[in-house]
Amino acid sequence: MQMTVCRQRAISAALIASMNLLAVPFVQARAVAQSAPSSVKAGGDARETRFVNELLGQMTLEEKIEQMSQVALNTPDGAKAEAFAQAGVGSFLFITDPVRINKLQHIAVEKSRLHIPILFGFDVIHGFRTVYPVPLAMAASWDPKAVEKGQRMAAREASAAGVKWTFAPMVDIARDARWGRIMEGAGEDPYLGARIAEAQVHGFQGSSLSNADSIVACVKHLAGYGAAVGGRDYDSSDISENDLQNIYLPPFHAAEKAGAGTFMTAYMDLNGVPAAGNKWLVRDTLKGQWGFKGFVVSDWDAVHSLVVHGFAKDDADAAARAANTGIDMEMTSHDYTDHLAAEVKSGAVTVVTIDEAVRRILSVKYRLGLFEHPYSDPALANAQFVNAEQRAAARAAAIRSAVLLKNDGNVLPLQRPKSIAVIGPLAASKVDIGGSWSLASHPADNVTVLEGIRRRYAGTPDAVKFSKGVEIERGNWSIFDEQFPEDKPTLHTDAEKKAAFDEAIALVKASDVTVMVLGEAQNMNGERAARQSLDLPGQQEALLEAAQATGKPVVLVLLNGRPLAINWAAGHVPAILEAWYPGTEGGNAVADLLFGDAVPGGKLPVTFPRSAGQEPLFYARYLTQIPHEPDTRYWDGSSAPLYPFGYGLSYAKFTTTNLKLGAASVAAGGPLQVSVDVKNDGAVAADEVVQLYTHQRAGSASRPVRELKGFERVTLKAGETRTVTLTLDTKELGFWSAATRRFGIEPGTFDVWVGDSSASSENHGTFELTK
Repeated sequence: MQMTVCRQRAISAALIASMNLLAVPFVQARAVAQSAPSSVKAGGDARETRFVNELLGQMTLEEKIEQMSQVALNTPDGAKAEAFAQAGVGSFLFITDPVRINKLQHIAVEKSRLHIPILFGFDVIHGFRTVYPVPLAMAASWDPKAVEKGQRMAAREASAAGVKWTFAPMVDIARDARWGRIMEGAGEDPYLGARIAEAQVHGFQGSSLSNADSIVACVKHLAGYGAAVGGRDYDSSDISENDLQNIYLPPFHAAEKAGAGTFMTAYMDLNGVPAAGNKWLVRDTLKGQWGFKGFVVSDWDAVHSLVVHGFAKDDADAAARAANTGIDMEMTSHDYTDHLAAEVKSGAVTVVTIDEAVRRILSVKYRLGLFEHPYSDPALANAQFVNAEQRAAARAAAIRSAVLLKNDGNVLPLQRPKSIAVIGPLAASKVDIGGSWSLASHPADNVTVLEGIRRRYAGTPDAVKFSKGVEIERGNWSIFDEQFPEDKPTLHTDAEKKAAFDEAIALVKASDVTVMVLGEAQNMNGERAARQSLDLPGQQEALLEAAQATGKPVVLVLLNGRPLAINWAAGHVPAILEAWYPGTEGGNAVADLLFGDAVPGGKLPVTFPRSAGQEPLFYARYLTQIPHEPDTRYWDGSSAPLYPFGYGLSYAKFTTTNLKLGAASVAAGGPLQVSVDVKNDGAVAADEVVQLYTHQRAGSASRPVRELKGFERVTLKAGETRTVTLTLDTKELGFWSAATRRFGIEPGTFDVWVGDSSASSENHGTFELTK
C-alpha cells in the first residue's frame, strides 16, 4: 500500500533531520530529479551533489560498504532479507513480487539508520510479465524505434512492480553461434549493435530516470564476453586490440553516450586479465576516457571468482582488487562486506575509492527519484501486467522481428487451406515460445503457434490437427531449471516414440498443408547453454524429411535463439519462416504472418552458417589472399554462409536502383548523402530494409571487405517507388589502427554499396574522403 501524504512527509522530514539537510528541502531533491535528463553522465547539478555528499558524510565505513553490496534473494541469503534491509544494503536481486518489494523498502526507509532506499534489480531482458521477442530477434527488425518501444513497455511493467534496475541491454558482439548468449544481443555487427544498444537504453530509461515508469539500464558485459573461445560460456576471450577497439567496444561506448546509468563487468578473462579486475577496461576506459558517471556492478559472484581465476590470492585480495578496479557494487558474493573494511584500514584500498563508489550509487538512486518516492503501489501493478496494450505491442514486435528465409512457389501466405497439420515439439509449448531469460513471465499467458493457428479456424476446429511427433531434451542441466522448469518428456519407450512419429506423418498425409514448428527448447539458449552442433536437436530433421517426403506442402517455422545449420531444409522445404522466440503473443504473430495479415520484413542480424565447423562466421571479413574465392577455404565443403548477414525475403519483390552520391568527395567528419530508388514490384504493401556498406581501399591498416554504416526500414505500397536517402556520417569511417595504435579517420578512396543485404552488389559507387 502507498503511504498517506502525511506519513510520506513525516518520513521525509526524519530523513532530512538525520542528515542535517534542513538547508536543502527534500522536495527540492525530487524537483531536481524530475528535471534531470535520463543520462547519468549529464549529472553534476549542485543540489544533487550537495545532497549526495551530505548523505555520504553521515555514513560510517560499514554503511558505505553495505551500499556497495547486492544480495540475491533466490539464494539462502533471502531468508535474511529483512536484516539486510535494516542494515542498509544497497540492492536486492531476483525479487519481483510488488508486495514483498514494498515490505523490504519500508524496512530500509523507515528502520535503517539513514533511511536510504534499496535499488531492486532484475533481469528484464525482453519483457517482464509480458514477454517480447528475444533481443536477437528484436535486432532482426532493424528498427531501433521498435526496439525502444519494446523496452519502454517492459519498463512500465517492471517499475510498476517496484523493480527499478534491469541487467540489460547485453551489447556483446557475438560472431560464434555456438555461444548460447548470442540470443541476448544484437548479433555480429558493431554498427547495428550500437544502434540497438542506444534504443534499448532510451527505452528503459525514458525521457528521465525520475519518471515513475523508468528503470535504469545496466549495459553488459564489459567486455568481450561474446568472443569466448569455442563459443563456450565462461571460457576466456582472447581478442586483438584491433578487434576490441573496432568491434567489441563500440556498442558499449554508444550505450554510455546514450546515457546508460550502470554497467556490468563480464565473467571471463579478457586477454589474460579477469574483466572484474581489469583496471584498463573499467577505470581507464569506461570511467576515464569515456567519462562514465554512473556506477559499475560485477556479474554474479565475479568478485569472488577473481580467486577462482588465479588472479587474487584470497577473498580479501579479491575485494581490494575489484574496488580498486572500479567495481562499485558487488553482486551476490560477500567479499566486500566481509573484507573491504579491513582492506581500507590496511591501506590496500583508500577511503577516497570507497567514497567514489558510494557517491556513484547514491547518485543513481537520486536520479531515479527513490529518495522521494521509494514505494510502488501493488494494487496498481497488476493492471500493468499483460494488459491489452502490452499484448498488442508484443504482437507487433514479434511480427516485425520475423525473417522470411525461403518462399519457393509463393507457398506463403497460406490461402486458408481446408485442413492443416501443425507438427513439432515446440508447436504447443507455452514455455518455449517465450524463450530464455523470461523469468518474470507466466507461461500460461503465452499464445503458442498451435493456438494462434487454431484461432483462425475457430468455426471449424476439426480442420486443425496437432501432433508433436518427436520430443527434444537438453542434455546437461540448466542453471535455470529450478526457476523455469521445462515440460517433462512423455515419450519414454521406443514404441511410444515410433507411434508419435507415425501419428505425425499420418496427419501430414491427411492434411492440405503442414506447418512444422521446430527448433530449440528455450533452455538450450542463454547462459551456460553453448552447443557443439548447430543442427536441429533430436530427431526433428528426420521428422521434417519424412513430412516433406509425403509430397504435401510443408512450411517450416523456426523457434530458436541462435543461427541454425538448416542445410537440408534450405534445399528441400519450400517455405521457411524464422520466428526466433517471439514471446507472449508469438503464436498470434506467427499466424498473422503465415496467413498474410502481416508481411515479414525482418533481416538477419547474424550470419547463418552451413555447419558449426564454420564458426565463428561473419560478413565483415578481411580480403587477405585470393579474395575472389572466399567460399573455397575448406576442401570438404563450401565456406560460404547459408544465409548472409542482412538477408531476408518478403511477400513482395523489391528492386533497388539509381544509386546517387551527394558529392564525389567529402571532408572527414562531414556528412555524405547517399540515395537509391526502391520499388515495390509486389501486390502487397511491405517493408524493405535499405542497407549501406562501405570499404576503405587503402590506409594504415587493412579494413574489412564491407562494413555496415547506415540503414533504414521503409514501408512501400504495392507498385510504389520511393527515393530513400541515407546520411553517411563519415565519423563512422574512423577506426583504431594497429599500425598507428590510435583512432583516426584516414583520407582515401571508399567503396559504397546500398542494397538488401551484406551480399548485395548491384548498387555500387565510390567517393573520396579528404582531410
